Amino acid sequence: MLFIKKHILHKTGVHMKLTFKIFALILIFLSPQQFSQVKAGADALGTRKYDEYKTPQFCGSSCHVDFYQQWKQAMMSQAYTHHWDEIEYFELAVPHAEKDEKVAEVKAGCNGCHAPISFLVGDVPPPKPEMKSRANESVSCDVCHTVSGFEGDTPYNFNWISEPGDGKTKYGPRGTGNSPEHKIIKSDFLKSADFCGTCHNEMSPYGIWVKSTHLEWKEGPYSKEGVQCQNCHMTQAEGYTASMGNKYPDAWQHLFHGAHDPGKVKGTIELRIHPDIREVEPGETVKFTVALFNQKTGHKFPTGSVEDRIVWMHVEAVDAKGNIYHLPVNKKGFEGEDYTIGADVLAYQDMGIAKNDPNFKGVQRDGIPIGDRIFRMAYFDPQGRMTIQQWNTASLGVDYRLGPRETKLEHFTFNLPDKVAPGEMKITAVLNYQKLVKPVADFLNVPDDEEEIIKVNEHSTYVTILP
Repeated sequence: MLFIKKHILHKTGVHMKLTFKIFALILIFLSPQQFSQVKAGADALGTRKYDEYKTPQFCGSSCHVDFYQQWKQAMMSQAYTHHWDEIEYFELAVPHAEKDEKVAEVKAGCNGCHAPISFLVGDVPPPKPEMKSRANESVSCDVCHTVSGFEGDTPYNFNWISEPGDGKTKYGPRGTGNSPEHKIIKSDFLKSADFCGTCHNEMSPYGIWVKSTHLEWKEGPYSKEGVQCQNCHMTQAEGYTASMGNKYPDAWQHLFHGAHDPGKVKGTIELRIHPDIREVEPGETVKFTVALFNQKTGHKFPTGSVEDRIVWMHVEAVDAKGNIYHLPVNKKGFEGEDYTIGADVLAYQDMGIAKNDPNFKGVQRDGIPIGDRIFRMAYFDPQGRMTIQQWNTASLGVDYRLGPRETKLEHFTFNLPDKVAPGEMKITAVLNYQKLVKPVADFLNVPDDEEEIIKVNEHSTYVTILP
């Protein structure tokens, strides 16, 4: 009996040692990604290799030709190479990050949404666009179609989870299956607004929401009705998702049209102007009311890079002899209103940090006619100065943008000159939009198309000037 027990114990020990050795060998050959939880956000920096991701040209050369051509003319394909993004990153963000430990994270972090694969590889800062590195792929096919979800409760600051696996697995909204090139895993996440929120929500190093497009949508009426970002920015139509595949009645188009698309911006806001009296004599007063209705966006307008954008309303009256009169907006008296009315003031002094100019006085804040109403939310640096550098934003001003389905009323009081020409007077309200405030664009030598004025909408009314 004793011999049997010893024999059993001996055999058990041998088996345990053998099992341990096999387990150790498995650990050696497992990759870090297989053994540990896949990292997301800032923790994902340097965790991948370029060869784990296909180039967009590979995807678009024979299979997804149509989507590839759509993507090529969308901002997704220019998130890293676009002229303003390049200037902002290399001339402002990087030098600022190298001087200020508080914002040091942006040197790498900007690339989490503008050059995601380079970020994952740890290639930061990436080579400049003229070097034609893989950073130029920007937000490419494999960036989105290898994302399996996001980390945490709120999507923001590129906290998506990228799982390229063996390079042969792609996530898509339609269904699980196989194509000639890769496996397909059905992902409801890819057609959810939360997916978009991983980059279209951003918190600054100071804990301030400096991009909140997804959060704006979530708080608005469209989210409650089940309308997702993709319903407006990736509309569906009958077509093929791959050249050799089936035709579907609801193929998601890869248009991604938004803030840089004049056709998308125009008509976003409806406006109507009317007077309180139709016949008036010189020297009398007319009060005009303009109603502005956001009838198109599921988020606020403007949104996204709010620190860059400027939307303003200009009202002019033209009398029977062609004389032009500018009508400044009536003040409402709310806190922070000064930042919502065109003024002759300087701002953006914190650009001097990156420019090595501690005495930089700033540039004109608005670059529009004095007295025009601005629909914006001001961003402030740690010193309380208005900034266009979202990474240096420590506080926010009043949010005077137009929310989804919101109507704002603006008033303009016009004291008619004694010598105004009798006859018909035309009064026109015009709502304008610029992607980047003109004085900043001029200071940084940004190409003219970034300061292009897009007319969102206009409306006219008439009064009769009695002799």
